[in-house]
Amino acid sequence: MAEAADFQGTSASPARRWLRRTGALLAGAPLLAGLLQLPAAAPADAAGQEAPQAASGAGSVSVAVDSLSPSAPTEGDTVTVAGTVTNNGKQAVNDAHVDLRVGPALDTRSGIDTLAKKSDDVQGPLGEAVGGKYTEKFPKLTPGVAEPFNISVPADELDLGADGVYQLAVALSGGTTAQPYDRVLGVQRTFLPWQPEEAGTKTKTTFLWPLVSSAHMAAETGSNEQQTPVFRDDELAKEISPGGRLDQMVSLAKELDVTWVIDPDLLASVDAMTKSYQVRGADGTSTAGTHQAVANRWLAELQQAVTGKEVVALPYGDPDLASVAHNGTNVTGTLSHLKEATDVIDNTIPTILHVKPSTDFAWPVNGAVDPSIMKVATSAGADKVIARSDSLQDDLSYTPSAARPIGGGTTAVVADSRMSTAFQGDLTKASASTLAEQRFLAQSLALGLQTGKQRSVVVAPQRMPTVHQAQAMADALKALRLGNWSESQDLAAAAKAKPDPSANTKVPSASAYPSSLRKQELPRAAFEQIARTQNKLDKFKVVLTRQSRVVTPFGRAMNREMSVSWRGQGIAGVGYRVGIESYLDGLIDGVKLIQKSETKLSGRSATIPVTVQNNLVQGVEHLKLRLTSKNPTRLKIGGAAYDEQPVTVNGGHSQSVKFTTSANANGRAEVVAQLYTEDGQKYGGPVTFDVKVTEVTATVMLVIGGGVLLLVLAGFRMYTQRKRAAARETAEDDAAGEDDNAEGQVGAAQNPEAPGERLEEESQAGPGAEAPEQRSDPAPDTAAENADPSGPGERVDR
Repeated sequence: MAEAADFQGTSASPARRWLRRTGALLAGAPLLAGLLQLPAAAPADAAGQEAPQAASGAGSVSVAVDSLSPSAPTEGDTVTVAGTVTNNGKQAVNDAHVDLRVGPALDTRSGIDTLAKKSDDVQGPLGEAVGGKYTEKFPKLTPGVAEPFNISVPADELDLGADGVYQLAVALSGGTTAQPYDRVLGVQRTFLPWQPEEAGTKTKTTFLWPLVSSAHMAAETGSNEQQTPVFRDDELAKEISPGGRLDQMVSLAKELDVTWVIDPDLLASVDAMTKSYQVRGADGTSTAGTHQAVANRWLAELQQAVTGKEVVALPYGDPDLASVAHNGTNVTGTLSHLKEATDVIDNTIPTILHVKPSTDFAWPVNGAVDPSIMKVATSAGADKVIARSDSLQDDLSYTPSAARPIGGGTTAVVADSRMSTAFQGDLTKASASTLAEQRFLAQSLALGLQTGKQRSVVVAPQRMPTVHQAQAMADALKALRLGNWSESQDLAAAAKAKPDPSANTKVPSASAYPSSLRKQELPRAAFEQIARTQNKLDKFKVVLTRQSRVVTPFGRAMNREMSVSWRGQGIAGVGYRVGIESYLDGLIDGVKLIQKSETKLSGRSATIPVTVQNNLVQGVEHLKLRLTSKNPTRLKIGGAAYDEQPVTVNGGHSQSVKFTTSANANGRAEVVAQLYTEDGQKYGGPVTFDVKVTEVTATVMLVIGGGVLLLVLAGFRMYTQRKRAAARETAEDDAAGEDDNAEGQVGAAQNPEAPGERLEEESQAGPGAEAPEQRSDPAPDTAAENADPSGPGERVDR
């Protein structure tokens, strides 16, 4: 991208400084003419020259600029530069001294980039040394020892000219035993923005402040009425605890003019921590969470911080729009999940933060766009897409305003790539942080000085800044607020600003999408697994009496499966998706048929019970149980090949469903029991068992009848014999004996078949008889029972 605009004039410089610098230039003209006559190859220590020279092989001393204050000085300020110098060589440095050197103004934004890449190059141009008393000396620098320095110099002594960005180099010079002459041994360049007076036209700057984290909640919830949430780990508690990343993001931005960009999933997760919650350990067991106070404090501080500020809501879980566009649109249901992720915003941010967020913006990763990403980004209802200038490039000599129409009622809000990437990388060292801040300010001022027209610039940093990156961002924004060339602006206002007619409005092709970003995308298999989980959920929810207990947590979990945070974490992402699907499979399997072993059927008709067990907390309904005979010519169910009955089972109970059967022939018949939803979809696996038909024949009935007749005849014979014996008794027996004899005859007459009945019972229970028949009508609604198969030889009565 071309950046060739020069800075605009010297109108802001006072006349006093202009006269002084003009006089210094005229006075130095003769000296300059004399220097031009010196031999080009004069040695560094010849002719009494005192200015140190950069020698070949220099750079043995590292210079770190840990602080520069103020970051953007004005007239009357004193610039203080502090840091350390460290001798990394093997020899001590003698007569070392640190001084400040001011280089010429940098004409372009690309020139700032070039200088930043060579910030410690001792052989590059260094500029003129301030010198004099603004130098810190070290008699000796011992190898491996870091020495601090602190130099303060009035801004007027830096001899700065017109408004612009100046190179400020901190150089250490000295000599060693091997090379005793004075030369530059280490340098660190940084940037000094110079705008001492208010700019006539200020740049309107929008800085996005992202509040985003990775996925922390699982789909699993407790079985209690409150559905206690389960967290995958305790990392979120660390992030919101004092000193944590998210704690610092909130604390630092309280006094800043920023646009908050928030993932609703983060708020919902922290809000869940304010109540009872569980944390899953590495061994798979869960323990009670203990950070309710931390969660309440963080949310209270966030509510205070966003009051009166612009809040932009990302779709729930911060879905990866590029992955959806490139790998998910051909998978059924993917776009529906994206739409749901936007719709659920109203149930999170307004409820928790008591502010109404904007849902008009979509933010692809790194602002990289192509036509398919633009289409997906707007499919969920957003009509503004936050892109970046290294994706939607302009072939202009200046930076145009951020907003530009790209057709179809969609506005691309193009963030400045140089300012947006200024705080990336390792900023744990103070020197790296200071350089990042000064580079950000330099780019901002250089942009503002390109033209005399007011423009809007948007800064979209990385999604999840570290603590040190966030600190650098906050410090730079504070310095920018104190500067004279910029003013803050909301993102909505930036999107509505008048677009530059010369700005590029053509979205780059798919081939221009960075390959480094494409390699990190969620694969198609991820979206196929999400679709498979959704399909199972759709079949499962129709049988539930309280669908929201399952649909809501799984819906949010599937939103998290599409999150940007899984980029670069392929294995972890797969594990998260597998865990969600496996947990759903376990719930589905909680409603099932109890296995049955072979059932014996004596007679031509009987009832067969099949038990449905519900191990869920809630009841199930809208289920049908179908019992099918594989051999209907031998055994019919309800007079046909199959019969089905509705099933309703309370939570934690089992229900026995009875089917009427009829047998036409002896032998085994295979029977299959299968649950179905009301729309005819199979639910769970089938249960198959055999029914053994043992019908009683006519011959057997004749044998039994003959036996009964013999028993009756034997009883009659015994009766007549006893009567004859009584008649032969002597007549002298007294009346009492006759009465006793009469009572015995009467008792025999009242139960003449008693002996026969006992024989019948003995005959039926004799050796080789079948096992006793079982009743087929258990209680209609019982507590959950053992799901093991029933014992062999189960018989069913008619």
